[in-house]
Amino acid sequence: MRINIVVVDDDPGFRRIATTLLAARGLHVVAESRDGASALAAVREHRPDGLLLDLHLPDTDGLSVARRLSEERDRPRIVLTSTDKSFWSPEELERAGIESFVAKDKLFDADLKSLFTPTAP
Repeated sequence: MRINIVVVDDDPGFRRIATTLLAARGLHVVAESRDGASALAAVREHRPDGLLLDLHLPDTDGLSVARRLSEERDRPRIVLTSTDKSFWSPEELERAGIESFVAKDKLFDADLKSLFTPTAP
């Protein structure tokens, strides 16, 4: 099964690293976005299974993007990432529609495939 992902981060170097890590784990990056507005557009265009979403974006924050997507019917699994590890509680992330959080410095060791694999209904 092919799992499609959109990577959202304002740093092109991080997007490149994340895309490489996702591909190495058998995931397919269908689009990259640098801000919240283009992330929403990419999700609506590509209908990915997952979204690797940075917390801090130039036009908004990852929580706001996740909240907007959680209102949609076919929303992707959202994994939030950041260098900022001291923020909201797991309950707040869940309310925003975020499946999990992975610190950017732990992305290499994360089981990205299982984080993005859809669960059976």
